Amino acid sequence: MKLTILGCSGTYPGPTSACSSYLVESDDFRLVVDAGNGSLGELQRHCDLRDVDAVLLSHLHGDHCLDLVVQSYARRYHPQGTPPKLPVYGPINTRERICGAFERWPEDSLADIYDFQTIGPGRVHIGPFLIDLARVAHPVEAYGVRISADGKVLTYSGDTGPCDKLVRLAKDSDLFLCEAAFLDHESNPPDLHLTGREAGLHAEAAGVGQLVLTHLVPWGDAIRSEAEATAAYNGKLTVATPGASFEV
Repeated sequence: MKLTILGCSGTYPGPTSACSSYLVESDDFRLVVDAGNGSLGELQRHCDLRDVDAVLLSHLHGDHCLDLVVQSYARRYHPQGTPPKLPVYGPINTRERICGAFERWPEDSLADIYDFQTIGPGRVHIGPFLIDLARVAHPVEAYGVRISADGKVLTYSGDTGPCDKLVRLAKDSDLFLCEAAFLDHESNPPDLHLTGREAGLHAEAAGVGQLVLTHLVPWGDAIRSEAEATAAYNGKLTVATPGASFEV
């Protein structure tokens, strides 16, 4: 299983990164997890858009889903013809969220472009991947994602505040891709995001093999976030950067 970072900026694209999006590959199957704004460009550096097999959205905030709007244009008007419908797995009302971002609701409701599938807590099979989903602490319906394939496990936090469910979901993962949007400060709002320290604590409690910090906001301090996480987690730690790949 291979993970490639397509975008790792939180809230809005930063000067060096698009918003959250990750390419996960196994057995020639390409799954895009989240499609944050600006990530479509980086995706094209790694594969043809028509070679993406499925998309999984952790939640419907714009910095995790809105590049499905521009990708619909790329697929609908491709010079070699419209490719087969792309399966999109997301929370309830994913179709409405994406269609509502257009200036006018698409006449076909994007049914010619995407095959929308609703997810919920539990397990789903997507291609070669066995995926477990758990609701995490965020103001909207949001999921942590545990992906198993090839005898390995990759867990992605999505967006979340401190959450015991996330520790259970990430238990013994080979790689834990975890958001760390906040810096440690007592005024951080609850049930929204993790700090680097909290990401490290979750990773340590889950006993993961490697921690990769993501969703760092443009106004933050990546060096401080890394230091906070390092103080709380004893394993291998990396800060995500666009284009970086990890063999899980």
